This record gives sequence, structure tokens and C-alpha cells, in this order.
Amino acid sequence: MMNVNIYYGGRGLIEDPTIYVMNKITEVLEELNISVHRYNLYEDKRNISVLPKTLKDADAVILAASVEWLGIGGLLQQFLDACWLYGDQEAIQTLYMMPVVLSTTYGEQDCNIFLKKAWDLLGGLPCDGICAYVENHVDFETNPAYAAFIEKRAENFYRMFSKKMCILPSSDNVVQETVSRSSLINLTPQESEQLSMYVSDETYVKTQKADIQELSEMFRKELGVESPFIPDDDYAGQLQKHFYGMPDISLSFALELTDQGRTLYLLIDDGKLTAGYENPEDKKVNATVKLKSTQLESIIKKENTMQNAFMNGEVTAKGDFKILRSFDSLFRF
Repeated sequence: MMNVNIYYGGRGLIEDPTIYVMNKITEVLEELNISVHRYNLYEDKRNISVLPKTLKDADAVILAASVEWLGIGGLLQQFLDACWLYGDQEAIQTLYMMPVVLSTTYGEQDCNIFLKKAWDLLGGLPCDGICAYVENHVDFETNPAYAAFIEKRAENFYRMFSKKMCILPSSDNVVQETVSRSSLINLTPQESEQLSMYVSDETYVKTQKADIQELSEMFRKELGVESPFIPDDDYAGQLQKHFYGMPDISLSFALELTDQGRTLYLLIDDGKLTAGYENPEDKKVNATVKLKSTQLESIIKKENTMQNAFMNGEVTAKGDFKILRSFDSLFRF
């Protein structure tokens, strides 16, 4: 029995017309005795990097994208990136791919071309797919003419991969070979697959980052270079060092470090700062900011400001926003 894998990059919303199209294609292929397996990327975001290994058991693939505002979406892009970095290139070269792109806004044609071009660059065999703009998903799903078109396109795709029909060469194949040859590290398919598993293992990645940081610290000390790394317990010290207070100013911040599960309190009374992980007098906090330790480090290293991070949605805050805006004036890095 032949196998077809569907990689769905949408959010799984009930009104997503892409789901209807995937279900219709699945019905047609299963009637033709084809085993269909769907991978919903939104369900297991952490393991996208290991999904390229599932291509080895497939005879053809379908890349399904939902265009809600612009582009194919981050999850499907991550999957394609993983195919380029960790996929078995020899296996991909024999795989026929049909794009399925449904848009509720604009840009379905661009995304359709993008998916075909991406698969071409990977060395695969792109086929004609399904590309449509859907204004009302109910009207779209109840239209018999649309259903017949989807079924016909699925049957054509079946003929392509089941009969191994010839696809004319593309200049993208030449680019792919050139780019692949310029790669600094040549890995076997087994090594690439193992690397993808390491990348998806958060514990392994954190351990590697810690080892790299430790080695960097060791070499910097030998060279007499000031370390750019900020120890976890020194955030309070760094903020105290760069505090520029003024008399008659009394306010407070609570920096919730979401990845560490603790809160750094910054209590300013008459222009003097008290920084620590406990609120000694249980004072009312004027502004509470939720952020990761890496984001706080980028602010301390002058790579970002609290105002920019808040405006870009990198951090969330509640309380008096006028006080929040004063953070960058009080702490000058």
C-alpha cells in the first residue's frame, strides 16, 4: 500500500476551509487504497524538527497552508526549514508534493508558488495543487462544483505519484545542488536525523548552551575580556549599578521572570533603589512586567529597551503604564 503524508500548518480552527479540502482529498485517496497520515503541526510544535524523518515512509506529500493574513505561517516554514537542515535529500528527491493553499484574506497565489519553489529547492517533485480564496467557508464547503474540482485534482495527483510520471527539470534544481555543495558540514541521513532529535530535545539544548557559556567564560578570563554573560543572581546588581534615581520619586516594579518562576522587585523610595526577589514590606507594586530572563538580559546589554519590548509584544505588563514608561529613564544601560 502506498503512503501519502499531509503536513498541515494551520491553527485547526473549525471554520478553516483548508481542513475541509484535506478531508475531501483524504476520502478520494483512501478510496484508491492509499494510506493517508496527517500531521497537524500546531499539535506538537516542539517536535517539528524531527518530522522530516517521516518523509522516508511516504510516496507523496501534501503541504497544506491556511493564509489568515500573510504567508504560509510559521509552523509550516519551520517544517520546511527542518527538511532543508535535517531531511534525507535522497528520499525527498523521489517525493511528489501537492500544495493546498486556502486564503480568507489575500495572497494564496503567492503562497502556492512559494511552496512549489521551496519543494523544488529541496530537490523534490512539485505538482499542481489546490489554491483558492474563500470568502465564506459554508458556501465553499457546500458548493458541489468545488467538491468535484477538489476530487478531480486529488485523482490527478494520485496518477502523478502512483505512475511516477515525469516532471520537467527546473533551474531551481541546479541552485539546490550548488547550495548543498557549499554546505560546511556534510552529514549522512542518519546523522541528520539524529541531529534533528537533539535539536528538539530542550534539555539537551539547554545543556549545550550552558557548556558553551562555561567555555566562553573560561577563555574570556584567560584573555582578560569582560564577560557579556549576566549570572542569574546578578540581575538585581546590574539594575542597581545602572539606576539613576531622583529625589521625591517613589514607585515600584515587579519583573516576573516567567522562565525562572520568580519575581524581581524594584522598590524606589525617595530616589533610592532596593532590588531583590522578595518584597520586604509587601508594598503595592505600581507596574508588573512579565518577561523572560533573556529579554531582561537584552535590556541590560543595551540591545533593547523596556518600551520597545513592550510595544513589540515581547513583554506583557499591567498596572500604571505611565510608570512603566519611566523604566528606561530610571535605568540607563
